[in-house]
Amino acid sequence: MFRAKQRLDKYRIERKIAEGGFAAVYQAFDTIEGVRVALKIPHPHLVSPSVLSLFRREVRLAATLDHPNILPLKNASFIGEHLVIVFALGEETLADRLRRRLSLTTALDYAEQMLEAAAYAHDRRIIHCDIKPENLLLFPGNRLRLTDFGIARVALRTIRASGSGTVGYIAPEQAVGRPSLRSDVFSIGLIIYRMLSGTLPEWPYRWPPEGIERIRRKLHPDMIKWLRKAMEPNPRKRFDDARQMLNAYKRLKPRVRRYATARRSASAGTTRRT
Repeated sequence: MFRAKQRLDKYRIERKIAEGGFAAVYQAFDTIEGVRVALKIPHPHLVSPSVLSLFRREVRLAATLDHPNILPLKNASFIGEHLVIVFALGEETLADRLRRRLSLTTALDYAEQMLEAAAYAHDRRIIHCDIKPENLLLFPGNRLRLTDFGIARVALRTIRASGSGTVGYIAPEQAVGRPSLRSDVFSIGLIIYRMLSGTLPEWPYRWPPEGIERIRRKLHPDMIKWLRKAMEPNPRKRFDDARQMLNAYKRLKPRVRRYATARRSASAGTTRRT
């Protein structure tokens, strides 16, 4: 849609960094503020009057969210015929980061940060509807921020109406049009499982999924039960929301860290003996 060095009002396009069924995302330079930003530009053929109405409502809702693990919306406006949504530019997405090895400590830190973001929203009865690695951005200091609140809902509804899109990290009940706070819990569970095992579970999500042996080598059994509860295909058997899941995680956290330290010490002792 846009080329490098092309101007879009005060923004100078530098490169395309992502593209999906609803929008393309560009890295751009804000020539007034002197900073690099991310521009999310929905495909013009998807921006109908009904989508715009939904979008305005969701953007106003997203603008009320103020949390260190939620990426704030800098601006949303029409530039010419294009709807342009502006965000701060992260270093990379969690999807990018997952191409490289993650330590257990880092994975658990990311898990807690994404739960903090979702719990804050769930306290306000806001469902994200599309929590996935591409919507989790990393900033300096390993700060993780969840993006696309509200916009994700509009995108999913629009893509579904156009007959495209993939299931990915979407909960089974959401795939048939019945999302709830528990749907976000399921998505987070899948992401955490992938971070720890290197494998993304797929439908029909029978337990144990592929990669379970790697999980069992790393995690305290109680933490595995916690993760299994988040990934239950039946939403009634999951945590009620991200706040409940986060509280359970915080209770488990000291146990999990002691267990991991003991496993590393035992492994190091075995290595020295051999």
